[in-house]
Amino acid sequence: MKPKKSWASLLAAGVFVLGSSFSAQAADLSGKTVEWVIPFSETGGSAKWANFFAPLLGEALPGNPTIVVRFMPGAGSTKGANWFQEQSDGDGTLIFGSSGSTQFPYLLGDPRVRYEYKDWTPVMASGTGGVAYLNAEAGAKFDGSANNLKDMTFIYGNQGATRLDLVPALAWEMLGMNVEHVMGIKGRGDGRKMFESGEATIDYQTSSGYLSGSAAMVESGKAVPMMTWGSLDESGNIVRDPTFPDLLTFKEVCEKTDGCETSGKAWDAWKAFFVAGFPSQKLAFLPKGTSQEIVDMYVKAFESIKARPDFAAISSKRIGKYPMFTGAGAQTALGNAITVPDPAKKFVTGWLKDEFGVELK
Repeated sequence: MKPKKSWASLLAAGVFVLGSSFSAQAADLSGKTVEWVIPFSETGGSAKWANFFAPLLGEALPGNPTIVVRFMPGAGSTKGANWFQEQSDGDGTLIFGSSGSTQFPYLLGDPRVRYEYKDWTPVMASGTGGVAYLNAEAGAKFDGSANNLKDMTFIYGNQGATRLDLVPALAWEMLGMNVEHVMGIKGRGDGRKMFESGEATIDYQTSSGYLSGSAAMVESGKAVPMMTWGSLDESGNIVRDPTFPDLLTFKEVCEKTDGCETSGKAWDAWKAFFVAGFPSQKLAFLPKGTSQEIVDMYVKAFESIKARPDFAAISSKRIGKYPMFTGAGAQTALGNAITVPDPAKKFVTGWLKDEFGVELK
């Protein structure tokens, strides 16, 4: 994609435009194509999220542009995020979708990260949940605790040690489960494919991926839900996920499992990264240098999507029942997503070195 010239650069070159003409052009994408870049494969939860919002956004933006979702997987999403960092002076035809697997490498100081969230402008954020599930053999032994699963060995397709997969990986270790990780898959959808083929025996998906793919395996008896990560109430307590209210949370399973504690350093670290990775899990950004007029146009478009009378019904079926934030709310959500207490970082950094041999500064 060729970098676009900003209005500021045009003005500096002597091209003077009346404010009314500027606003009119900034607020109209007639005949344009907007690329929504997702740094994962087309099979995962981020793909489902973007594909759900894309047609709604095309209807809501002035001029009804075509929204094309473009996938740029690689290096656990850092490839696409690094590319987006190089884009600037947006004209409204490029947006980027981030997820917890993009946020965590940034939080942990992964050396492959060359992007800076503070350079980007968030225009929409939405939470999500996650569901862990077992194959039929293990599912038959699951009784609400992990006690009967500790003598089994599980195989899991893992995107990367510093990605969002650290939330399930740490949870399973806290439960005393023996999980072997096949590293380097390009997205959670690829992990689901491993599970479907029998190459993996345990899996987790964010809510959108679970609803669109994994739920069918549960209905057919090929998979058994184990737990969700839960949701947060107004006081910051972990409660049942509103999309899956009948499923136990990890906290509940931990409380029922011998040796698992819901207090202490491991629990505090797990909860901190859960909070950073899920309640504000997916965000839509405009590139650095984007004018305020275009930012306002996108915020207004997402607000109109949220205000649709059918939004709650259609979103709950595709991406789950979670809050959606725009404008200032999206900025606050971003702050929560890239903020983790130092003790939690220290614990996870040490755990990643011990468990996966990953050394981070």
